[in-house]
Amino acid sequence: MKKHVVRIVGGDYRKTPIPVVEAAGLRPTPDRVRETLFNWLHHFWGGDYADKQILDLFAGTGALGFEAASRGVAHVQMVEVNPSAIAALRTLRGRLKAENVRIHAGDALTVLDRLDRASFDLIMLDPPFDQGWLDRVYPRLPDVLRPDGLLYIEAGTPLAPPAGFQLLRQSRAGQVHFHLLRFAATQKTDNNPAIS
Repeated sequence: MKKHVVRIVGGDYRKTPIPVVEAAGLRPTPDRVRETLFNWLHHFWGGDYADKQILDLFAGTGALGFEAASRGVAHVQMVEVNPSAIAALRTLRGRLKAENVRIHAGDALTVLDRLDRASFDLIMLDPPFDQGWLDRVYPRLPDVLRPDGLLYIEAGTPLAPPAGFQLLRQSRAGQVHFHLLRFAATQKTDNNPAIS
């Protein structure tokens, strides 16, 4: 039986296959959804990815994070808890020689609590559906997202923006509803994305 793969749709790694490991709750973001997301980001960022710091909090296959790395972002921090998925992420990063990608093995909430303040321009959330992850993650996001930073969310249903966020774009592909929001914060803080 042929293993399921998705492919990077744009940038330096375009057409690179990403193997999909079998893991509970793992649901890679479809190619056309990623293409739409990066069209949105291209619009809001004026096509300038070079200084962007991105957190892919439930990395899974890494489709979202590697797509960002392929477009030339400064840094992608991937977070994943499943050992098989982590091994696949590290293998692909090595094959691509993606030096702008860092992979952290750990729980999403623990990692959020350890990150430096106002570190990221974009946080991508594609957690397992129907497990209450978003409600647990939302309160921690203002600490790590830069003022006017963006938040991308995939969910099984359309979402209302959490407090402090403005919905910019929303669409649907099959059973997946995806959203791009802007953080409405105004404070200025430092910008070091390292985990302490």
